[in-house]
Amino acid sequence: MANIQKYLSFVKTAEYGSFTRAAEMLSYSQSSISRMIADLEKEWNVTLLERSVGGVKLTSDGTKLLPYAKNVVAEYEKLQMEVDELNGLQSGLIRIGTFSSVATHWLPNIIKAFQKDYPDIDYELLLGDYTEIEEWIAEGRVDCGFLRLPANSDFDTIFLERDRLLAVISENHPLAGCERFPVKALCGEPFMLIEKGAKAEISEVFEKNGLTPNVKFTTWDDYAVMSMVESGLGISILPKLILKRIPYRIAAKELDVPAYRDIGLALKNRKTASLAVKRFIEYLEYRN
Repeated sequence: MANIQKYLSFVKTAEYGSFTRAAEMLSYSQSSISRMIADLEKEWNVTLLERSVGGVKLTSDGTKLLPYAKNVVAEYEKLQMEVDELNGLQSGLIRIGTFSSVATHWLPNIIKAFQKDYPDIDYELLLGDYTEIEEWIAEGRVDCGFLRLPANSDFDTIFLERDRLLAVISENHPLAGCERFPVKALCGEPFMLIEKGAKAEISEVFEKNGLTPNVKFTTWDDYAVMSMVESGLGISILPKLILKRIPYRIAAKELDVPAYRDIGLALKNRKTASLAVKRFIEYLEYRN
C-alpha cells in the first residue's frame, strides 16, 4: 500500500509539470519525488508520467488515475484536520503584536471570521510600534506580530498587503483639489510627523527624495495628527489603512512619488509554532 507522501508527490508533480517545483512545494529533494513516483508506478504496474528535458506530463493512465489520487490526498487532509482538532484546537491562546491601524481596521474582521471555525481560541493583543513588536517576537512575548516588511531576517514572514502612504491635508488647503500632491510641497509648511523609535517609513520618503520637512510635532498617535491637520496646524503623511472610516474633515492625496509600506506577519519559527498559531497563519494566507 502506497503511503500518502507518494500520492501527494504524484499529484503535485502532475500539477506543476516538474519534479523540481513539486520538490520545492513539498520540501523534498527532487530525487525523493522521482523515487516515490517510480515506486507508485511499480506498485500499480503503470506508467504515470512521461519524462522529458522540458519537464513531465501525464500519460493516459496517469490522467485516469490522477483524480482518484487527488481524492485520497483531500480526504487525508480532512482526516488530519480532525485529528488536529481533537488533539489541540479545542482551545488555545494566540498572542499577537500589532500596530494601531491593523488593530483597528483588520483584526476585528480577521478574528471574527477565524472564530467561526475555531470558536474557543482566545486572543491577547499587544499594541506597539514596529521596533517593539519585533522585540516581543524575539523575546517570545507574542506568538506572532504584524510588521512593516522587511523585518528581522531571523523571522519567518508572510507578506499580506502593500499599503500606500498618502499626503494628509485640511479640506480647505490650497492643494485640496490636486490629483497628486507634490512631495516637495510637504516641506513648505508645518509637518506633523508620525514616528516612534526606528523604521519610520515617513522619514524615509523625505530621505529618498533629498528633502527636509519642517517638523513641528512628532507623535505615534495617528488620530492626534489627523485632528491637528483638520485644525489647520500643518500637514502630514499617513498610511491609507489608518484613513478608513475617519471622523475628521481632512483630504488624503496620493503623492507624486511612489510611497508605500509592505505589511506582513512575522514569527520566530513557523515549524515550532503552536497549532492554533499555525491555523491562524494559514487562514491569513488563504484570505490574502
